[in-house]
Amino acid sequence: MVRLPYTTALTTLFSYGLLFAFGQLRDFFRKILDWIRKPKDLLKGYAPICLGLEDFYVRRLYLRIQDCFGRPISSSPDAWFDVVERYSNDYNKTLHRTEKTTRCLNLGSYNYLGFAAADEYCTPRVIQSLKEYSSSTCSVRVDGGTTKLHVELEELVARFVGKEAAILFGMGYVTNSALIPCLIGKGGLIISDSLNHNSIVNGARGSGATVRVFQHNTPSHLEEVLREQIAEGQPRTHRPWKKIIVIVEGIYSMEGELCKLPEIIAVCKKYKVYTYLDEAHSIGAVGQSGRGVCELLGVDPADVDIMMGTFTKSFGSCGGYIAASKEIIQYLKYSCPAHLYATSMSPPAVQQVISAIKVILGEDGSSRGAQKLARIRENSNFFRSELHKMGFEVLGDNDSPVMPIMLYNPAKIPAFSRECLRQNVAVVTVAFPATPLLLARARICISASHTREDLIKALEVISKVGDLIGVKYFPAEPPKHLNQNHNKLE
Repeated sequence: MVRLPYTTALTTLFSYGLLFAFGQLRDFFRKILDWIRKPKDLLKGYAPICLGLEDFYVRRLYLRIQDCFGRPISSSPDAWFDVVERYSNDYNKTLHRTEKTTRCLNLGSYNYLGFAAADEYCTPRVIQSLKEYSSSTCSVRVDGGTTKLHVELEELVARFVGKEAAILFGMGYVTNSALIPCLIGKGGLIISDSLNHNSIVNGARGSGATVRVFQHNTPSHLEEVLREQIAEGQPRTHRPWKKIIVIVEGIYSMEGELCKLPEIIAVCKKYKVYTYLDEAHSIGAVGQSGRGVCELLGVDPADVDIMMGTFTKSFGSCGGYIAASKEIIQYLKYSCPAHLYATSMSPPAVQQVISAIKVILGEDGSSRGAQKLARIRENSNFFRSELHKMGFEVLGDNDSPVMPIMLYNPAKIPAFSRECLRQNVAVVTVAFPATPLLLARARICISASHTREDLIKALEVISKVGDLIGVKYFPAEPPKHLNQNHNKLE
């Protein structure tokens, strides 16, 4: 957990207070001007769709710095990509794209293993599948949307993660939000990590089950919550819970932390409750053979009841999967609306995942998969170590390719993003509501496609920007090690 220094917390709160006060003042004058002008576009008798504070954050904070978000690109999300330049004539209220592009170092995409770019093994097979199956099945899985590629990928995913069976979905977000209500409902209990992804939160809310939260990545608090809830039972009736599911993530996308899975599994076994593991950011990216946190932390996949993952990160495609026992997968095929009513995964996207997994497993006849896994591990640990030495406050654990750099102050969000882009380094900044209001950050995502020269350039730029805007919250070491490490490699 982040422990915010008092000085930083006070200055951040003061900054947000100023923004809120000036925003309210602008809204006050806007109401006066609207009353004087009486705009013709207002429909008489209709209430405004957005009123008062409902869109205050968007209008008065987000729109002022929206040039830092949603930047369009015009190339594949490889180690370097082309960012389309934009301009605004109304203080970023509206942005206009130009024909110009800037070649930038990509530190924001989830392209962990580099499969999102052209690949000597994957790309020819994807192109062939496009010719053979077209770009879409134009149907749901239960009608005409199942090809032999879908069946092959389900079998391959189950074998890859160590489960009996698997089921595919066309979107990673929907995999959680549509599937959780199928697994549990009224009379059930969901115990969720406090920092779980929004897709899990929405899925839990839509299930109708009672939801309780435990402190992030704290098995001891999980046990306290379990004991209390089992003792009390259902609200009002105090009957025993019909079902209890504990939901955690393999790597937390905004923190870069690895789940304390062995300890959590031990607690779940002790109280005979089910475990649901979201491996969106960990599958393919960590572990000796890319099989995720179970492999990395020495957990038997049989001890995890439901394993969820996405193909949008390490595999360079789209969609998601659920891997579990044959009985559970068969039940989901007959009950999950995302399987029954949503268009199936695009065949070329399915082929991309099949090819990527075969490269990871070495079934393409080469050792490129093992090399990619070794490279992302080395790149991640090197980059995280150097950021720490420079004095940045970096969250997360070793081996995790996700490393948030804490910014805190709202003024430093656009400053960090714009200064890095000015020096041809593209980073992603994250603020409220994706994070707590006071915990804004820049989230760095490392890829196996990054060379050591790429990483050193990025570190030099980030270090300069950090000095410029004042986000180095710890004492820095002498910068000689960068050149020394570079010389050792040569």
